[in-house]
Order: sequence, then C-alpha cells, then structure tokens
Amino acid sequence: MLNKLDDYPIHQTPEPIAHPATSDRNVYDRTWFNGYAHDGSYYFGIGMAVYPHRGILDCAFSVVQPEGRQHCFFGSRRAPIERTEMQVGPFRMEVLEPMRRARVTLEDNESGVSCDLTFSARTAAIEEARQTLWSGARRTMDATRWDQFGRWSGWVRHPDGEFKVEEALCHGTKDRSWGVRGVGEPETGGAPRMPGGIMFLWAPLFWDDHITHAIFFDGPRGEALVREGIVAPLYESEAQVPAVEDARDERMATARHRVSYHPGTRLARSAEIDLVNHDGGTRTIALEPILKFQMKGLGYLHPEWGQGMWKGELAVGGESFDPRQIDPLSPHNLHTQQVVRASDGAKTGIGVLEQICIGPYAPAGFTDFLDGAKG
Repeated sequence: MLNKLDDYPIHQTPEPIAHPATSDRNVYDRTWFNGYAHDGSYYFGIGMAVYPHRGILDCAFSVVQPEGRQHCFFGSRRAPIERTEMQVGPFRMEVLEPMRRARVTLEDNESGVSCDLTFSARTAAIEEARQTLWSGARRTMDATRWDQFGRWSGWVRHPDGEFKVEEALCHGTKDRSWGVRGVGEPETGGAPRMPGGIMFLWAPLFWDDHITHAIFFDGPRGEALVREGIVAPLYESEAQVPAVEDARDERMATARHRVSYHPGTRLARSAEIDLVNHDGGTRTIALEPILKFQMKGLGYLHPEWGQGMWKGELAVGGESFDPRQIDPLSPHNLHTQQVVRASDGAKTGIGVLEQICIGPYAPAGFTDFLDGAKG
C-alpha cells in the first residue's frame, strides 16, 4: 500500500506510510483550523481527519455570527490509500506550503455553506507536549499536536448571508494532531465500564508581538493530568516565519486556571489563566467571552456526524441551529469554543477558550455526570 509520501525519506518503521505503527482501531491523523474576527463578528471552524484502521476520511466546516444560527457542513467517504488526497465531495484541503500556507475550499452544496479561504502563518509550528491519558491499564489518548497561529483571507457564504475574510481582521489557529483517541462508534463486548469524566481547556491567544498558549487536562478531583504554558514570537508577515519550531519559544514551568460558569450550565462565563515561569513569576490573564461556537458543528460528540463514524462510500450533509436555543447540558453541547478578549493588566489580546467538562469535577462543584453550576 504505497502512496506519494513513500518517495520521501520520512519513514519511522519498515512499513509504508499508509501502515500505522499501532493496530489500535482509534488511530487518527487530523488537521483542524479556526478563524475569527477581532471584533467577534464571526467565527468559523474547519476539520479533516483520516482514520486508517476504520477506513474513513471525514471533514466538516461550520460558521456562526452573533445573534444568528450556526451553520454546518459535514462530509465523509471511504479513506483513500493516497494520504495527499484531501477531498471529500465538494470539500478540499490543500497544503500550499508546509507550515506556511494552506487553502480550504467548499463548493456550493446542499448545506448552503461554502467558502474559499487561505491560511497564512504568523508563528512557527509549536509542538505541544505529548498527551497521554489512561483508563485503567489502557491508553484512551496518546497523541502529538502542533499549533500554528496565523491570518485568514477569502470569503464565507451561509444560508443567512456572507462575509469577506480579510487578513487584517481575521485571526486563526492551525492544529495538527495524530495518534490515538476515542473516535467513531464505541466498542462493544467485554465487561461494562463506568463512564469516565474529563475537564479540558485550550487557550491560544494573540497579543501585539507574541502569542500565549495554555493546555489543561484535569481529573475529577481537579488533579493535573496535563499542564502546559507557552509564549512564542508573533511575526508581522508569513515571509518572516521560521520554517521549523522557533528556538525563541518559551516553555513555562506550569500553568493554572480558574473558571466561572454561567449558572445551570458548564459554559465559561469568564476565566483566568496563570502562566508561571521557572523563577516563579506569574502572569495572570483574564478572559472575557464574546462569541460562542458549538464544537458539534465539526463532529465533536455529534450524534449523527461524529468523527470517524462510517457513513458509506460518500456522504455529505449539513444542519443549522440556534446556539441560544439548545440545551447547554446535553452531552452533544458541552464542547465549545468561545472567542475571548484577553487582558493581563498591561496588554490586551484576542483568542479563543475551548472547554469541555464531562462527569464530576470538584473545583466547579459538579457532582453528577451532567449537572450544571450552582447559581
């Protein structure tokens, strides 16, 4: 099973590139983007992933504007052996220049959502620490991720209107991850397992001349499973961006978070993040949400278009919903990103706060699997 990438000196095992190094059925390789206006006037998300042992390639595009509906396109197909083939029906993703520039196009389709967007990097690729989570003796997640901050240009159309995307106004983050994590239809058979819980926060932020990034996984008691804080240079143009990870990246000693929730929900009303350097100095960043995006619009926990679910040889679809009218405690709606204004007392920034909290979580006072914050 050879493909074009086998012509490059990149092999890590004696197998061709199309052969994953693990037989775990949940192995995946994913590209994800977000884009949002500095004033919170729109947000869009993009995702595409291949699941080699499930034989599936799927994708999604979703967009929301304030006081409006969130619109979603979904696509799924049998995975091609050729890994450079990143197209599902009307959706196409192209790497124009690795770690510099990418293009996403979505032609007219039945969902009413379409786009032509180009991402231009403004940071080097930033590797997060390997993320490994366990359920008993089994790894439920074992993944590597790198992020890149940049700008978008192009246009987006949806059933309620359209807008132009300008580099001067539109920030974005690229997220490449691969490894193993829970996707697709759940496994059956064997002894029943108690459902597990997790608290996850992810906060990439733009400032005038740098970026900050913080990643958190917590257990039910608030115990730290993953804590990472990063500060890295932000470049004025794509041409200035180094080809590989920048030696000027600064890795914090640790990071901390505090979240205040809307009563009766698990949605952040506000948050604070502490970046703690190796001398113990702490930079506290306050986050104020201004626009909410439901991650189910990209397949996360979606009951019909969940990631890695077999939909047939080729399937496309879409949906629109009002984010203000959904049940915030439905399992399908717990995973969100919010565009946030950021402030550290001296500087202001813009970014997103991604969050999901499922199951009991002592720091927030959650005692059941899906209870909300007390008023």
